[in-house]
Amino acid sequence: MGLPALDSLFGQVRTEGRTAFLPFMTAGLPDPLQTVECFEAMAEAGADAFEVGFPYSDPLMDGPTIQLASARALSQGMTLEGSFKILGEVVSATGRPALAMSYANPMFRLGADRFAGRAAEAGASGLIIADLPLEESRPVAEACDRAGIGLVLFAAPTTDDQRLARIASHDPVFIYGVAELGVTGERASQSDHPRTLATRIRAVTSVPLVMGVGISTPDQAATLAADVDGVIVGSALVRRALESPDPIAEIAGAVRELVAVLSGREVT
Repeated sequence: MGLPALDSLFGQVRTEGRTAFLPFMTAGLPDPLQTVECFEAMAEAGADAFEVGFPYSDPLMDGPTIQLASARALSQGMTLEGSFKILGEVVSATGRPALAMSYANPMFRLGADRFAGRAAEAGASGLIIADLPLEESRPVAEACDRAGIGLVLFAAPTTDDQRLARIASHDPVFIYGVAELGVTGERASQSDHPRTLATRIRAVTSVPLVMGVGISTPDQAATLAADVDGVIVGSALVRRALESPDPIAEIAGAVRELVAVLSGREVT
């Protein structure tokens, strides 16, 4: 589908006055044979786009849940090649934009041009490289440009206004706002950080803003809906993939609830 599909999505949700939902799931979960089915179920439940996590042995940004997910997927034979294959199958099966989420080590080991090119061949709209600092992003952004896909850049509550402006000036496909300090994972309560960060980002750029990290429940997502273009939920869904006896049905139900609040509808 490529970058235009993601650009179109953000234009569409702004016109419709709603917030996009981009769930995360690790490639290889609930198991390698069910991963695409899981993404299909999330699409049927109303997900707008996807973050396909490439399992990695040292996921520095991720907390215990996604660390365990990566370890399980790798132990079940998931590889970088297998992750690209699943990415392509997800795009083909769902008809939704998808982004490859990985880390700098596997990306640079393959090479930025090859990695971006493989993602583009799979139909991805862009890359999320979780531990890629702004100062090291230009070669990756240039590789993404050559491949015709976008690069996502991060902004955290600790990012100062000058740096926010620099991030925006690099023309990311969207800014990934880190809602809560620390690694990914479910939070029992929500701080003031996400709304404050959203306000600060909106003051310096109109680049689409998608918020993730620590957003776990429909209520937490709903509090941000008016301030962002999209919301990512990962650990709460991954936990179901790891623990539930009927993971795909549970994940689809959770996605349906999240989509409802982000669309301003009552949960049915």
